[in-house]
Amino acid sequence: MDHDALRDLGWDAFFADQRGDDEDALLPMRVASVHRSRLVAETGRGRQRLDLPLHATTADYAVGDWVLADPATHVALRLLDRRSLLRRRTEGTDIRQLIAANVDVLFIVTSCNDDFNPARLERYLAVANEAGIRPVILLTKIDKVDDPAPWIARARDLQRDLEVVALNAKSPEARDRLAPWCGPGRTLALIGSSGVGKSTLLNTLAGLTADTGQATGAIRESDAKGRHTTTARSLHPVAGGGWVIDTPGMRTLHLGDVASGLDMLFAEITELAPECRFRDCTHQHEPGCAVLAAVADGRLPAERLDRWRKLAEENRANTPVQTGPRGNRTTLPRGGKRR
Repeated sequence: MDHDALRDLGWDAFFADQRGDDEDALLPMRVASVHRSRLVAETGRGRQRLDLPLHATTADYAVGDWVLADPATHVALRLLDRRSLLRRRTEGTDIRQLIAANVDVLFIVTSCNDDFNPARLERYLAVANEAGIRPVILLTKIDKVDDPAPWIARARDLQRDLEVVALNAKSPEARDRLAPWCGPGRTLALIGSSGVGKSTLLNTLAGLTADTGQATGAIRESDAKGRHTTTARSLHPVAGGGWVIDTPGMRTLHLGDVASGLDMLFAEITELAPECRFRDCTHQHEPGCAVLAAVADGRLPAERLDRWRKLAEENRANTPVQTGPRGNRTTLPRGGKRR
């Protein structure tokens, strides 16, 4: 086992401490791609196809997961606990689709055109916050606008102390701009709509060319929408150290079970709420509401509160509740629908 290669891949004490005394012969591998009935894993010295243990399905695994595999049979015998997990709710069900695991930094990619949608970006931020992953907004297409400063300002207003980087995804300088978040053992993930430059950024980070890298698709300037060029999640090495997970274009992200993530996203509302006259204030019509007072005097934009209401309502509707006596609780869906 090449310990240096594993460390570069992200293996550390958090995962090593999970190995039992009887598992020394098993090899740590990191899931690089998930297929219908098998996994492909990165070993630190190359890629290896892995088969699943009995009763397991590929839906149980995310790109970025660490597994312990049998070196003789190439079966992934055990899935290790995750440090972080990005997932999204599947509309109409209580199923949470796994997006990526053990991510350190989430690059939320949007562009300086009509793709810039604060409501959608706030959804990405809430999911990252809930997972304990550091979010960074990447603004692409800066070569298409006269001045990216207004776009940067709008992005920074989405969350307190949010890091925002404006760049040209096609420029080699983009790798230098993102270097502070990269390095051996670090894992990044790219998320955003189709056509905003995720595949181009992936090629730039990995030091790939148009011939050897991910296919890229142009965005339609008429409506700022792009074509899907990434069809599956996958793990790639970053030139200079680190790993990046690319994800398919994602315009719809339904929220559920992200209450803490929303509290962080809307910190200004979270901090005002205790000053309301009523503990269960909905910030809609109650007298003595500190949040509505902040809207009235201009400290809080009304549209910001409207977006908080929508996301908070959606999250409540999609978050299962526990019922029954303590020690014997049952989790039930709320039965609400997204509006």
